[in-house]
This record gives sequence, structure tokens and C-alpha cells, in this order.
Amino acid sequence: MNRRKLGIGGPEVSAIGLGCMGMSGGYGATPPEECVRAVRHALDLGVSLFDTADFYADGDNERLLGRALSGRRDEAVIVTRGGVRSRTPGGPPVAIDGSPGYLRRACEASLRRLGVERIDVYCLGRVDPRVPVEESVGALAELVAEGRIGHIALSEVSADTLRRAHRVHPVTALESEYSLWERHVEDDILPTARELGVGLLAHTPLGKGFLTGTLHSPVELGERDHRRNHPRWQGENFLRNREMVDEAADIATELGVSRARLALAWLLARGDDIVPIPGSRRHAHLTDNAAATGLVLSPDQVARLEGIFRPERVSGARHPAHREQAGADRDG
Repeated sequence: MNRRKLGIGGPEVSAIGLGCMGMSGGYGATPPEECVRAVRHALDLGVSLFDTADFYADGDNERLLGRALSGRRDEAVIVTRGGVRSRTPGGPPVAIDGSPGYLRRACEASLRRLGVERIDVYCLGRVDPRVPVEESVGALAELVAEGRIGHIALSEVSADTLRRAHRVHPVTALESEYSLWERHVEDDILPTARELGVGLLAHTPLGKGFLTGTLHSPVELGERDHRRNHPRWQGENFLRNREMVDEAADIATELGVSRARLALAWLLARGDDIVPIPGSRRHAHLTDNAAATGLVLSPDQVARLEGIFRPERVSGARHPAHREQAGADRDG
């Protein structure tokens, strides 16, 4: 497993991380023991970065990760997010709260659920429109000074907001969606992150599994699979997007690799400051994802992929309208 430094002054991590959201019901029910085995298999492969959030299954995802890392804590860099909460206990994560008091309570609760003394990277899950980002980051800076967290990250922010936050305290990483079919960060967000020395955690690097080419129709999704509600997976959008994935299959065939490995290798080729965090629960998929770190694409192959997945060809919005506010969907 190749390794990369997460931002200037940040921790050294595996070039591919593991997003854990799908282990808590996002794609249907999964036995906890299967998820624990998946995390430990990832560790065996050399994966060291694990991404979770306190609003995944109302904290159960953090408990699961903490259990899976028991006895192997020194092999892992834990990233968790706070600042998005339920309005009712156990309810969906729909309320954004970036107030200093709430962030401190949320961090302390995450520490207990994870069973750790320090969270390596704590991420502000969304910027609260009612609270200046400077206040939210200032609260996290206090937690850094107290040794409760090691580094600060932000999620899905604009270039301007990233600059404002970075003036208060160095931001180690920005977590944002980035993949062959979602390239909005390339305009000004990624250049700003690079100017500031902020690493990029690329969530949803496989388009929630769409870029793997393993599904041929939305009807194959289970009843509890949240992708049923996503515009890019519905009706004519699905068919048009599938055309791009099928075109990319020719390049994957030339290289003798899966389309998933190809998509991750493209992201890795975009810069040493990018760490994709695909989610998976299956050992074969984890192994294939990890192998992407050894796949080097030629400039011609990179250009062909970018030509296939031109932004104007992608059909459908990134999120359903009702999920855009909370920003709780990410993985894979």
C-alpha cells in the first residue's frame, strides 16, 4: 500500500482510505460482525485511514469502527465528522449545528463511542449558516490545544470559506465529493486547497458504486438502499450515465483491471494530495480498491477518461433536494 501525507503537517495515511457509512445501513442491512471483519481486512491490506461520522446511524457507525479497531488502534488514522445532528433522538441527520458548545459535546461523545483518547482528524460536517465558520473552527482549535483532536478538516465548503477557516487555524484536509463523474472541485476549490497546503479526502469516489459498472438497472437496488432516491440513479439519467461507464470499460479491459480500480487510479493520478475514501464491506472489493494504488495510468488514458466523463455528459443532480442540506450521503 502506497502512502501519502494528508496536507502540510498532517498525518501520513494510506493512499486509499475506507469510508464506513455503508456499514450502517446506507445500502441495506449488514451484520455487524461482517463489518468488523471488513475493517480488519482493510488493515491487513495496509489501509490506515478510516472515515466515519457521528450522524451515521445515530453514532452506531462510530461504535462499530471503535470495536473493529480495538487492539489495532496504532495502525489507524480516524476521521470523524460532527456538526450535523438529528432533531429527534435516533432520527435522520437533518439539522446543522456548528455552535461551539455543540461541537465540543459532539466531539466528546465521539471520543466515547470510538473508545479513543484522541480523534486524529475531526471534520466539521457542514458549515452552519447561522454560525460564522471562524467560530466553529475556533472551537475545534481549542480541542486541538487540549489534545482531544489532532487535526481539523472541513467538508463540502467553498474556496472562500476554506480560506476564512484556515486563517483561524490550519486546516489539514477538505472532504469533498470528487470522482470521474463529479468534478466540481477542479474549478476553484482544489486549487485553493493546494495553495493553502490542504489535502483532499475524495468521498464518493466511485459514484456510490455507479462507476463500478456492476449494476445494470435501478431495480436491482434493495428497498432500503438510499441510492433509489438519487437523481443520477433514476430513469433516463441512469441510462445516459451508464453509457459513460460502458465506454470506460474499454480502457479497463486494455489494462486488465476492474472499472472500480480504473476510477480510483484516475483520482490518484490527479495529485499526491488526494486520498480517495471508497466504501465497501466485501473483502474482494476492498482488495481490488487497495490495488488501485499500484495502477499507473498513462497521460493518454487519463485524457481518454476525462473525455468520456465530461461534466456536461453527466445526467442528474448530485443529491436529492431533501438531502442536500444535511449532506449525510457519502461513500463508495
